[in-house]
Amino acid sequence: QVQLVESGGALVQAGGSLRLSCAASGRSFSTYTMGWFRQAPGEEREFVAAIGGGGGITDYADSVKGRFTISRDNAKSTVYLQMNSLKPEDTAVYYCAAQRGYYPRAGYDYWGQGTQVTVSS
Repeated sequence: QVQLVESGGALVQAGGSLRLSCAASGRSFSTYTMGWFRQAPGEEREFVAAIGGGGGITDYADSVKGRFTISRDNAKSTVYLQMNSLKPEDTAVYYCAAQRGYYPRAGYDYWGQGTQVTVSS
């Protein structure tokens, strides 16, 4: 069983930047595909970004491509989401997820509790 804990959420102004972190418990972190999802009030959870175990393969939702960067530090069992040029539409609870498979947008088995990101207009 894997436990994921997100951190770094905050209130920021439009155009600002924020870096989210997700710390994973347990062993073999490098074997997991990691993803970030988000859910805004009244909306469905949506895919944001994913990264393969070795960090060489990434996938981004069109809405964040060019603005967000996902990365990981396997030595620290941590995945990051660097968010730049933030927009009010980015306001949501951001969730970290993990899977043993290799499907960036589906198949996640473990989820964190989420961290709130609020972008003021």
